[in-house]
Amino acid sequence: MKKSILIIEDDQVLNTLLVQQMQEMGYHVDGALSWKAAQAYLESNDPDLIFLDGRLPDASGNELIPELLPRCPVIILTAYGSVPQAVDAVRAGASDYLSKPVNPDELEVVIKRVLDNETLRQNYQFCKNQLRGKRHKLLVGSSPALGEVKQLLDAVAPSEMTVLINGESGVGKELVAHELHDLSDRVECHFVALDCCTIQENLFESELFGHERGAFTGADRKKKGLIDAAEKGTLFLDEIGEIGPAIQAKLLRVLETGRFRRVGGTRDLPSDVRIVAATNRDLEAMVRDGTFRQDLYYRLNAFTIPVPPLRERREDIQDLADHFVQTHNFSRRISKRINKAAMRHLVAYDWPGNVRELRNVVERAIILSRGHGEIRPEHLAICETDQQPGDLGTQLQFEKEPTLEQVEKHYLQSLLEKYSGHRGKVAGVMGISERNIYRLIQKYGLAKQTEKEALSD
Repeated sequence: MKKSILIIEDDQVLNTLLVQQMQEMGYHVDGALSWKAAQAYLESNDPDLIFLDGRLPDASGNELIPELLPRCPVIILTAYGSVPQAVDAVRAGASDYLSKPVNPDELEVVIKRVLDNETLRQNYQFCKNQLRGKRHKLLVGSSPALGEVKQLLDAVAPSEMTVLINGESGVGKELVAHELHDLSDRVECHFVALDCCTIQENLFESELFGHERGAFTGADRKKKGLIDAAEKGTLFLDEIGEIGPAIQAKLLRVLETGRFRRVGGTRDLPSDVRIVAATNRDLEAMVRDGTFRQDLYYRLNAFTIPVPPLRERREDIQDLADHFVQTHNFSRRISKRINKAAMRHLVAYDWPGNVRELRNVVERAIILSRGHGEIRPEHLAICETDQQPGDLGTQLQFEKEPTLEQVEKHYLQSLLEKYSGHRGKVAGVMGISERNIYRLIQKYGLAKQTEKEALSD
């Protein structure tokens, strides 16, 4: 996007000449012959740079500098030999000055230098604002529900307690875990995250604990595991409910003794690591079903932090959406915002995929709104459904009180029917990845249903 420049100069010939020269340099340029004309222009425009004549017919240029500086940098134009006036202008805050008549080569160099310095200043200010006074810098939002999460973090962070974070997929459980690490005494060491859904069970033990050379076919060298990588730091185990019985037993031993053994190893190794786990499943129900160890559950459940879904903290939606836009603006050096109508749509939507879905929708809207200074409702790819996930779930009928897995299977089956086996749409509604949808389809034997739906399309 072209940088815009405003020239406030009462000499019409010089004003026109400067406009032409800067346009040839690739800038968008407008001219004003008086301070009154400039004020009218500034009511509806935000230039990136202002050239200001030191002596206007209706104002003194040096006196206007403090008023203009909050908008953008100012370069003062002075009469030949007016050094004292130029010095006063710089003291008042002008970025630079040029003497009339203006040398075109010098003009181009000064413009580039001032604009580059302004970009650096804005980047610095952005970083400074991100860090200033933000104890919970990773958790965006000011709702009472999120405030409770922050209070729990403040309470448990200084301790060495194992923490279990509960919440639906996409609510930001890993961010909460990372915030816990940043608030703890372990902040100077590594935060290591492992998504338990993404590692095959036969490789999980090696990934977590490491292995010795020759421990299994293909183990041609010793490998340290993630527990080693997180030494003196924090190990975050996401979706802890997905690990099998064998790994559960070995993880319990680490929590109880602070020691572990590599695959193929013969001796126990000490471990100084804080374990934080997260799940979107009901571990207590899994304990009753016999699919999760009761003793491990009690160890993990020493301190629980429930993270509410986005639909229960709508006050945070605008803050989050603006944060995603500002982050994109900073990384791309552009300026974009969400207009009021689009924001109303975002706040009204129920976000079954929670913060992850909101981020994806905003990032997609940024791409679709190229060429526009703002994101509008037509840029939002929100999946409006006739029924919300909760409404669909109330239609599921069971002869007796169902287990969590039964509810999950029937819910998945209903969504597959509704969306004709389209895994991407089902993943969006459930707030999980397509890979996890595929895993659930295989787990519950629903592959034939998806094939049948695909053939009928």
